[in-house]
Amino acid sequence: MLVPALVGFAAQDEDWTVFVVCSLITTLVGSSLFAATRGTAQGLSRRQALLMTVISWLALVFFASLPFVWTGVLPSYTDAFFESMSGLTTTGATVIIGLDTTSVGVLFWRGLLQWLGGLGIIVMAIAVLPMLQIGGMQLFKAEAFDTAEKILPRARQISSSITFVFIGITLICAMCYGAAGMGITDAVIHAMTTVATGGFSTKDASFGHFDSASIEWIAVFFMIAGSIPFLLYVQLLQGRARSLFDDDQVRAFLLFVLAASLIAWGIADRSGYHQGHDALRHAAFNVISVVTGTGYASTDYGLWGSHAVAFFFVIMFAGGCAGSTSCGIKIFRFIVLFEAVREHIYRVLYPRGIFRPKFNGRPIEGSVITSVMSFFFLFIMAFAFLSLGLMMTGLDMTTALSGAGSALSNVGPGLGHLIGPAGNYASLNDTAKWILSAGMFLGRLELFTILVLFLPRFWRT
Repeated sequence: MLVPALVGFAAQDEDWTVFVVCSLITTLVGSSLFAATRGTAQGLSRRQALLMTVISWLALVFFASLPFVWTGVLPSYTDAFFESMSGLTTTGATVIIGLDTTSVGVLFWRGLLQWLGGLGIIVMAIAVLPMLQIGGMQLFKAEAFDTAEKILPRARQISSSITFVFIGITLICAMCYGAAGMGITDAVIHAMTTVATGGFSTKDASFGHFDSASIEWIAVFFMIAGSIPFLLYVQLLQGRARSLFDDDQVRAFLLFVLAASLIAWGIADRSGYHQGHDALRHAAFNVISVVTGTGYASTDYGLWGSHAVAFFFVIMFAGGCAGSTSCGIKIFRFIVLFEAVREHIYRVLYPRGIFRPKFNGRPIEGSVITSVMSFFFLFIMAFAFLSLGLMMTGLDMTTALSGAGSALSNVGPGLGHLIGPAGNYASLNDTAKWILSAGMFLGRLELFTILVLFLPRFWRT
């Protein structure tokens, strides 16, 4: 919080003192907790790791919302909580109207929230989720985290390498934006939200404000970079370059965004709003923004026709790679699902044959397939309940369905005139905002992490 305070002070904003006060309050609470728990055991059981993950994220969202309330940029705590939840979960849905005139400190705080949220989810995906066998994430379990007791010290070591890579990519992105014509403030904030695949912009029109092909292609490159497992970048720096190109989910992800961009190009070109290279640029930018869960918009693709609306609704669930900042269902789960279905078909055709589904050349255990299938089932059920809840608040079907899908997949913009790429979530009632906040939280922590807390068996000793 002191960073946006310094930024605001340098820009002579009156809001900088609010960030100082919020920093002091947060530091006081954190220091009290630290002092009260010094000397306690460093290990974590699986139950404690689950509970700590959920509580720590909620605590971060609560304290992150304070500046939004006390600067007066948002009229209610509901809006502030929604904005901070959207920031830390890297969703990108906003309720702030008038971003072009909002103070620099607040804009920087929004970007910083997404940057820290993106970094946090990478470490969680590498250290916590595989250990807890959440949604098939045990596929990526490192030997360093074979036991729960090793999670904290080993997470510190591996997170330092990832943080170094994360900072490096962000700096390169900011320099590229600056070279393409962005101002220094816009370049830094957009770099943080691009690499974190968050989507918060400093402009109401998002990337449409800049109307620059070079800026949009730079964003395309770094949105893809943020959606690739960051451990592969660490291995790349260690001289293992082939690991980046031999990864099954990276290849599948790149093929998917390429195919989806070409389809969207055809839709945009036929719509009449964009033609030729201009249509390709907007198609690639918005497809990759939606698939990676970034949520930027360069144009209102809802105007491309009903085919575009249906197409963007479907691809918003895809997501990027596990171990990256992106969200959604994630590509590796589709690979596991495809391999499981293919194995079943082969067994039907060749009953005496021996077939093993594989991922990255290694056999996929039955427990992984079961976890992935369970994740798909829970994802569909959560989407249905969220959609129903939003419709009960009075929203039309398009807004409710796309809002639920966008929140659960942490994409940001939905579809329709209210929450589409040309709108925002400010006009929704408080009940809808709390439902969407719950959806963002549920989707970011991979469903199981939260839902297991509602089982009575979890709380039994």
